[in-house]
Amino acid sequence: MQTNFSLAQLADPHVAESEKILRKCVHCGFCTATCPTYVTLGNELDSPRGRIYLIKDMLENGRPADKEIVTHIDRCLSCLACMTTCPSGVNYMHLVDHARAHIEETYKRPLLDRLTRAMLAFVLPYPSRFRAALKLARLGQPLAGLFEKIPALKPMGAMLKLAPVSVPAASPMASPGIHAGQGTRKGRVAILTGCAQSVLDPGINDTTIALLTRLGVEVVVPEGEGCCGALVHHMGREEAALASARRNVDAWTRAIDQGALDAIVITASGCGTTIKDYGFMLRLDPAYAEKAARVAALAKEITEYLVGIDLPEPVRKPGTIVAYHSACSMQHGQKITRQPKELLAKAGFVVREPREGHLCCGSAGTYNILQSEISAQLRDRKVRNIEATDAEIVATGNIGCITQIASAAKLPVVHTIKLLDWAYGGPKPEGVRDNRAVVAAE
Repeated sequence: MQTNFSLAQLADPHVAESEKILRKCVHCGFCTATCPTYVTLGNELDSPRGRIYLIKDMLENGRPADKEIVTHIDRCLSCLACMTTCPSGVNYMHLVDHARAHIEETYKRPLLDRLTRAMLAFVLPYPSRFRAALKLARLGQPLAGLFEKIPALKPMGAMLKLAPVSVPAASPMASPGIHAGQGTRKGRVAILTGCAQSVLDPGINDTTIALLTRLGVEVVVPEGEGCCGALVHHMGREEAALASARRNVDAWTRAIDQGALDAIVITASGCGTTIKDYGFMLRLDPAYAEKAARVAALAKEITEYLVGIDLPEPVRKPGTIVAYHSACSMQHGQKITRQPKELLAKAGFVVREPREGHLCCGSAGTYNILQSEISAQLRDRKVRNIEATDAEIVATGNIGCITQIASAAKLPVVHTIKLLDWAYGGPKPEGVRDNRAVVAAE
């Protein structure tokens, strides 16, 4: 794609980076076939190619964002399916991140939209605030239907509908400390406790720690780490995102200084995509660039880490039929596709892949709140494809996908690590039906 940025514009490193990305686009349109919003809405401006044109025009002319640009950029899920299918290597992720930051700086949203986004940024990255908000949400759930009928209040209605009936207690295993491995030591890792997942399902990390320590891996929960910054990053709140990144880099650097780490293990794939990008996000910060690159290089999704260690034979081989849903942040953001399925199969599960596995389920961080109508269409499409596999349970590696799919599916939806832990001697995950294969194995 030909660009016409001035030398003065290119002096801005963010603009210079976006200009390099834009020049790689050859207008081929391969991205449109795998873009969930284009497939759903059929509007060229709701495809990656269309958004690239809008972003180019906005940045090249140095003008503030307008309503049209904001509408179509807001509809982007950042699922990154376009990056998987792009033959030219266009880094759409970095381009749309820059566009969102520009929108945040130059566009004044309607009052209720600003308040909603401010509330999400104030609550979701902080576990104690999020836990309190979910408890309060139960009081407002009877009003969800009313809110959904008022366009400006639809996000509030979506939030109330997504709120769980009960909120698990905070896990003591999330507190800073060291969990020693059993038997011969096989490794030492840090684990991200994060934000939303630690509130919605603290059992995911508890199970991960239990499995890893049973396998001989020491697990460190560092002091001072928290939200990875993805939630605010995708809302264009770049300074808040970078502050979260710096805090985590500092926490994990201290852990590294106290003893070498083989990996920083992440159980929410949405967080993994962002943490692996810390080196880029902090590349212009001389105090953090090198440390952030080191942290990013250590980041591993849990199944990515497990395939690299010597696993014993499973304690049981359940034979349960599992529909594996590959989160967008897993398959497109981190290019992790085979590891979860291989681990599940080795552990004795029968793995089935739903049709249209490349399409997003519609969760996408806060997307199912801020773009609830499109999100619901994508969720229902995903659930139909999952249920067509005749599986007994759904496995996935991202808390957002778990919440989204479980809101409409008849099947139980669990984190992949819980099924692996069960096969390797842990307890049976809640909602998993026993069948004859499991009973015989046990």
